[in-house]
Amino acid sequence: MYWLQKSVAIITGSVLVAIGVNLFLVPHRLMDGGMIGIGLLATYYMQWPPGMVMLFVSIPVYALVFFYDRRLFFHSFHGMLISSFFIDVLSDLRGFNSFSTSVSSVTGGVLIGMGVGLMLAFETNTGGTDLLAQFLARRFRISVALLILAIDGLIVICSLHTIGLERTVFSLVTIIAVAATTHMFSGLGRPKPPYTIIGPLASLYKRNREIGNQGRGSRHFGENK
Repeated sequence: MYWLQKSVAIITGSVLVAIGVNLFLVPHRLMDGGMIGIGLLATYYMQWPPGMVMLFVSIPVYALVFFYDRRLFFHSFHGMLISSFFIDVLSDLRGFNSFSTSVSSVTGGVLIGMGVGLMLAFETNTGGTDLLAQFLARRFRISVALLILAIDGLIVICSLHTIGLERTVFSLVTIIAVAATTHMFSGLGRPKPPYTIIGPLASLYKRNREIGNQGRGSRHFGENK
């Protein structure tokens, strides 16, 4: 059952990422961070398919993860393959954008964040820097969404001289939307930790629980007599 859920999450997440990239980012020459951003730069200036670029640039990162975290490697590579495939297959969506740059930057970021978060929730990703962020988050107990935001922001800022100031600002809006939505969706399917009562009511709550447990124990003893 888990593998069926994971397969649906990978396909759905990959389609969401592909729609966000092709329908909203590419028509306005906006950037995302990570391997998607590198793929977009290759598209803008060399007309190379971004999915294929993402695939090849991710190989060194997957090699690193293969030697240090085999479980993460085997859980992740199919997410990278399928997301790269859909990004290139759905490239015809680029001709259907009729939205402003501001709307596209937010909407595209939300869709990409939904897709990435959904895949992260089932321990897979789009490869490259997402995989690197997930690898570092597992080792150092840091928020994976925060790591993705930091890496994506660095890549977008480095593209300032290439895409111009206005597109860079809107691209930063995009990666913030990606990070926020990724954080929301990456927790899907995980059990929530039990809440903890602190402060003056904590001792009273603990005492009431002890009394309740003693009462249940007494009733159980009486039933067995």
